[in-house]
Amino acid sequence: MRAGYRTAKEVARKHAKSFFFASYMLLGKRRQASFALYAFCRRLDDMVDVEGGNLENLSDRLARARQMVAEVYLTMPELAVPELESPAQRLVSATAQSPWDLNEFLALKDCIRHFRIPEQPFQDLISGMEMDLTVKRYRTYEELDLYCHRVAGTVGLMMAPVLGCDNPAAHTAAANLGKAMQLTNILRDIKEDFERGRIYLPADELAAFDLSEETLAEGKVDDRFRAFMRCQIARARALYALAATGIPSLKGFGAQRMVKLMGTIYGDILREIEARDYDIFSGRAHVSTRRKLGLLSVIMMSPERAMSLPTQPVEVPVLPTLPPARETPLLTSGTSA
Repeated sequence: MRAGYRTAKEVARKHAKSFFFASYMLLGKRRQASFALYAFCRRLDDMVDVEGGNLENLSDRLARARQMVAEVYLTMPELAVPELESPAQRLVSATAQSPWDLNEFLALKDCIRHFRIPEQPFQDLISGMEMDLTVKRYRTYEELDLYCHRVAGTVGLMMAPVLGCDNPAAHTAAANLGKAMQLTNILRDIKEDFERGRIYLPADELAAFDLSEETLAEGKVDDRFRAFMRCQIARARALYALAATGIPSLKGFGAQRMVKLMGTIYGDILREIEARDYDIFSGRAHVSTRRKLGLLSVIMMSPERAMSLPTQPVEVPVLPTLPPARETPLLTSGTSA
């Protein structure tokens, strides 16, 4: 188990620089658990990206992943998904092929038991991975929002108990932070995703700004694309603002600063996209180490300045669904944070 925690830490160090940087806000068991959860999510994500061409094999491995998750909850049926069969009924074989290193899996079981993390987010995350097997386009934001919840909002729900959140009302805020970060990734990685045959931007919203797959292929940054990106960024910032409402419920030592740092670093990617005049095609927007250190100093010295509670009601912006007129389309509702 200790070896598993060490391996999980190295996975986070290698693949999640911002997350690893923010993890220094946590101590002891909470920091260890954050690594174990990250490694679990990373193994699933890598499995889809690397083996995505072999759908039959990948579908089988994801099914076995569900069985391995069920194994964790054999002794904790009260935390299992109530709509599913009991963990014992779902567990076909404890020795089934797993996408995780055995030591990492032992660490995962330990952190789940210690912090009593419910099963539902893990099963929903696997459902999100299954979406990536067949869904390459999203017609509406509602479809994309479901995907973002499954692959990222669930991570917020997994982390909530680790960070000392015992307020069920704050769980929606935790999921919103994950969704905000996933939407930020989508806006940053439009070019890379397109080259892999995937478009996560809602088709009806692209059409509303007179954009299409062809215009994305051209990589042209014109007024239509800038207006589209402004609205998408406003949506992401609204999700970050909604996420901020759950931060006071985090009671673990360093948890509030950790979440503020993660949210601020990821939110700063949006600022970087704006600074590039929305040109995400010629280079990947990122937050430099120097900038991260600057954000860290603000959060350590004046945490109230980062991800502060919204002073007015926040709604996620709704984009127009009809082709725009000559003027730049406006948000039909909501405010940006």
